[in-house]
Amino acid sequence: MANRGMIAGERTVLHKGRKFDLEQIRTPGPGGRTLVREVVRHPGAAVVLPILDPGRVLLIRNERAALGKAILEVPAGTLEPGEPAEACAGRELVEETGYRAATLTPLGRFYSSPGMSDELMHAFAARDLTHVGQNLEEDEHVTVHPTPVGEAIRMMETGELIDAKSMITLLLALRRGLIRE
Repeated sequence: MANRGMIAGERTVLHKGRKFDLEQIRTPGPGGRTLVREVVRHPGAAVVLPILDPGRVLLIRNERAALGKAILEVPAGTLEPGEPAEACAGRELVEETGYRAATLTPLGRFYSSPGMSDELMHAFAARDLTHVGQNLEEDEHVTVHPTPVGEAIRMMETGELIDAKSMITLLLALRRGLIRE
């Protein structure tokens, strides 16, 4: 799990899931009160921006059960136990897009939703891509969409691209000069 040692308190596992757990934590609060929070404990994830060339990237349309619809995003996936983030990024890139990268460049890391989860996301840019074929998991419904960077930025501005991890990763790559509008 990403980070558990910061706030001392009583922890109770409410649900043990396949990819994450739900805990209830009780911590001392102001004035001697006890604060009770539910927290999603997550092993972390990798998010990867596939770069076809400096002006084009690959987005995926991914069906998301939590939203009840498909959204545009960049590939990402949960770290397996002991798996380095870079290996996870490479694995997810092949699974979801069908491309393998000769180069994975770390862009940074960030908490996906620190108000409710300890999920730490590791962002990468994937370059020098070779098509090897998608290897989707049984429950995945993903289509690949080559997209001009300027169009991806416009979609962020209009709300067509609304996935935070994708937006952050695109902006990190743009800021580093790895992509351009």
